[in-house]
Parts: sequence; structure tokens; C-alpha cells
Amino acid sequence: MPESKNKILRLTLFWVFIILVLLTEIISAPLALLAGILLGLTLGNPYPKQLGKFTKYALQVSVVGLGFGINLNQVAATGLSGFFYTAISLAATMVLGWFLAKVFGVEKKLNHLISAGTAICGGSAIAAVAPALKASEKEISVALGIVFILNALALFIFPVIGKQLQLSQEQFGVWAAIAIHDTSSVVGAATNFGQEALEIATTLKLTRALWIMPMVLLTGYLYRAEGKSAAFPKFILFFVAASIVNTFLPDLETVYHILTTLARKGLIVSLFLTGTGISLSLLKTISFRPFLQGVLLWVLVATGSLVAILYLIP
Repeated sequence: MPESKNKILRLTLFWVFIILVLLTEIISAPLALLAGILLGLTLGNPYPKQLGKFTKYALQVSVVGLGFGINLNQVAATGLSGFFYTAISLAATMVLGWFLAKVFGVEKKLNHLISAGTAICGGSAIAAVAPALKASEKEISVALGIVFILNALALFIFPVIGKQLQLSQEQFGVWAAIAIHDTSSVVGAATNFGQEALEIATTLKLTRALWIMPMVLLTGYLYRAEGKSAAFPKFILFFVAASIVNTFLPDLETVYHILTTLARKGLIVSLFLTGTGISLSLLKTISFRPFLQGVLLWVLVATGSLVAILYLIP
């Protein structure tokens, strides 16, 4: 197909899908991600330079919007228990990552990026840790690519497993928050499972993301990367603020409903945009050994956390 026709078709499909998401209810989160991936792999990303940063901020705004649907009392309760869950999960993931890196011969810095992304919050953790680690562009792109692919899989697989095992809303929410890398896929998978699961997963996932700062500081110490500061995810504070508003101004329920509806639309659009970032060139950067390490680490974390949740949460 000539490049001019390819560009017209790419732009047409891109904007038609965005309009469908905004004006209808027929596009689910998994479908949006799948459509984005198909567009990225076939016709390509229509705005490769602009969409990366826009997608990041669109996702963060959407997560903050979801905060208007969550009561502060639930945030506090989930946050306290979530601190324990996430601390254990983070430590276990980093140890497992180190062991698997030894087994497969994965380079130290690349392993640290993959393990940190798996332990905390995917691409955000990788981007925050990379400067302190003095990681190369290739190491960063490989780690992001692995996390990217696994996030896409999680969005489809987790709700199916959860329903097959008849997990409760609480069980699935906790599991998704601990075992899925990026916030977008956590929220997308939980949305597909149920409202209560979404509330629990979003709150616990943001509790997990608070570990970014300690991880960056520890990384800087271990690799002696002086002068590097932690990129604290400020949108978490806005999420908590939105929950506070919801708790202390309950009479604005209609406004909160509008905001959370828009936030879910924004999430679906963000997942579509995220999918368009998966390209053949990105896939080619990923070699077999680090990919296998990333997959096995993710499977072990997901399986171990699921078993623990089934035991601890009736």
C-alpha cells in the first residue's frame, strides 16, 4: 500500500476508534488495548512522537478521576493492609529476579530494571530507576518492551482466571494490584471484573507505587549513581485528594459520577494509545533470555500471590 494511503487509513482508524470510545459504551478496556496493538503492528502509530507523553498524562488524569469514586475510609483500610502486601511482594520479586538472572545469564542492570518494573509499577518504575542505575537506552527499551507485552497479556488473562477460580471482588482486586505491572492494566483488568475489585485494585496499586522512591534511592546507593533524584509519582497525591473530597463532600455524588465516568473513558483511550506503541521494531529489540526471565518472574509472582491471597482472604 502506498505510504500516503497507509497514512490516511491509519489516521482514519485511529480517530474513528477514539470517537467510538468517547460516544458509545461498546468498547471495553481489553478490546481497546487489542485494537491499539493491531494498529501499531500493522499500519503503525499515527503520532509516534507525541503519543508517548500524552498517554502517560492521560492515564494519570484518569486514575485521579477514579479517585472521586472511592471513599477515604476504604483508602485508609486498604492502604494499611496494602503496605504489608506490597512490602512482601516487592522483596520476594527482587530476590526471585536476582536468582533468575543468575540462571539465565541476564546482565545485572537489565535484571534490575525488569525486576523493579515487575515489583512496583512497570514502565513508571523502570523510567524512575533507569537514571539512578545509569542504564543504557537499549537496556531501558528492552525492559519496557517486556513489561509492555506482559501488561497486554495480563489485561486479557487475569479476568478470565479470576472468573474461572470464582475469586471474590476483594481477592481479585488485591491479586491484580500485586501481580500486574502497570497501573493501566491493573485498572483495566479490575474494571472488567467488577466495581468493588476496581476500587480495591486502584487503591492498593497506588500504595504499591509509593515504593518507587525507596527503590530509586536504594538503586542509587547500590550503583553509586550520585546526584540522581527519585521521580515521585505526584498523581498519587491527587488521587488521595480526590478520595478526600469524595469522603467529606458526599452531597456532590452526581458530580463524582460524571467525573468517574469520564475517567473510565480516559482509561480506555489510554489503553488504546498504549497499544499503538507496540511495534515490530520494539519486539525486535527483545532477546530471548531477558524475555524468558521477565515471563517466569511474572508467572511466579502472579502464582505465588494468588495462592497467598486464596489462603489469607476468604
